[in-house]
Amino acid sequence: MVIKESAENYLESILMIRNEKGYVRSIDIANELGFTKPSVSIAMKHFREEGYIIMDQDGAITLTEKGLEIAERIYERHQIIAKALMRLGVDEEIAYEDSCKIEHDISDMSFSKVKEYLAKAEKDESK
Repeated sequence: MVIKESAENYLESILMIRNEKGYVRSIDIANELGFTKPSVSIAMKHFREEGYIIMDQDGAITLTEKGLEIAERIYERHQIIAKALMRLGVDEEIAYEDSCKIEHDISDMSFSKVKEYLAKAEKDESK
């Protein structure tokens, strides 16, 4: 499933906000991403039409299974890549900024190898 980087960022943000606050509204997304509320409203309309989210009458946004799958994949990439960069000595703030850029472009194979390497390094460290 190929989806644009901006859509991935929206879906990941919805997941992160939900995990933090327990609920998500358009204004939360606008604040998180630094976008205008009208821009977010247009994006949410497209996401509803594409089946990535459900919005109830009170404006609460919920990821569908399809949307959650993408959000979790991007979030995992974000976390793993940032962790790997920090292990290499990159400052935490820079590691998270860079991982946000890399997470959208890295191939599945490369990501899998980074994840595998990081898991092995952490396991070796715990011995």
